[in-house]
Amino acid sequence: MWEKDLNINDIKEIRTRSTVYFGVGAIQKIHDIAKILKSKGIDKVIVMSGHNAYKATGAWDVVEKALKENSIGYINFDKVTPNPTTHHVNDAVKEAREFGAKAVISIGGGSPTDAGKSVAILLEYPDKTAQDLFEYKFTPDKAVPIVSINLTHGTGTETNRFAVVTIPEKNFKPAIAYDCIYPMFAIDDPQLMTKLSPKQTRYVSIDAVNHVIEAATSKVASPYSITLAREVIALVAKYLPIANEKPDDLEARYFLAYAAMMGGVAFDNGMLHYTHALEHPLSGVKPDLSHGLGLSILLPAVIKAIYPKFPNVLADILAPIAKGLKGTPDEAEKAAKEVEAWLKSVGVSEKLVDVGFTDNDVEKLVDLTYATPSLEGLLEIAPCGNDRKVVEEIYKNSLRAI
Repeated sequence: MWEKDLNINDIKEIRTRSTVYFGVGAIQKIHDIAKILKSKGIDKVIVMSGHNAYKATGAWDVVEKALKENSIGYINFDKVTPNPTTHHVNDAVKEAREFGAKAVISIGGGSPTDAGKSVAILLEYPDKTAQDLFEYKFTPDKAVPIVSINLTHGTGTETNRFAVVTIPEKNFKPAIAYDCIYPMFAIDDPQLMTKLSPKQTRYVSIDAVNHVIEAATSKVASPYSITLAREVIALVAKYLPIANEKPDDLEARYFLAYAAMMGGVAFDNGMLHYTHALEHPLSGVKPDLSHGLGLSILLPAVIKAIYPKFPNVLADILAPIAKGLKGTPDEAEKAAKEVEAWLKSVGVSEKLVDVGFTDNDVEKLVDLTYATPSLEGLLEIAPCGNDRKVVEEIYKNSLRAI
């Protein structure tokens, strides 16, 4: 109950590798950020956003005012979609170069920020394209400054060095991770998140849960990533049902946003493995599939696969959503069913067959997992290792209920 002693209206400054302004009303910190950008000689920026949320949340009014007051010119690339593509990135880079943008401001969830991080790199590499970046044809070590204004409580990308963009021609959805794309500043303002749809409220929070389960059970997991995982799952278990019932509840949004931010830090340290490696082919093939829904579908099968390798860790961190686990390897199926039941309790019961996949797709999905740049690296640090049979079994067990 420690949360009760906090004033959610106090803006906190949280330092990771980025400086995060956190709390109800934190969007107003964009005025201070704009002053800092201008003091560094940044007089033009590109704003990366989706079609609507940046305005509907009220974020744009504050950002535009701050930019105008500091005589910072801007263009707004508002064409970023969920699961952004290399085409989006290349189009935005072209506009940014022609305009002379010297920094990137993203307003949205993971998609605008990930696309924005990619644009920030490519503005420093005029001879490269998004395809070059996401096919690992060069290794960047510089990017223009990035400011991330976060509108969801899920991805954690506002606090870490990761970005994901789809190469549609190949159904590839690779991830990159470079120190140069830590945002200089990030804003997590819960009042900007109250307009998330009920589905997205669930999906983004489950994304955060997946981040920490993977970060706590990878071969590079640390006490830090495990500790963060315990707290993140406890907060999501407590506050996601409240946000489902009362979308405008700022306290619930505050602690879900805090959980998501910690999730981003956790996988920055402990990395990710099976759930994300196997989800990327799903939404690579079906771009309309929400990333969080894909993760939800895969999670029970992943728990079943990895539980015998980390039974004590998983019994501990899953306690808020999977009751009565003792931490013995033989309870893997029980743990998977408990997680499956929790997902159903918060409104997510879909399986792969419900979103259009069949048994005949499994081989293609496995092939894509190994063909997509970067994903094999996640498999290498997974609890059961880079075993094609394990990957195949997770997909098969995700087609229907455990």
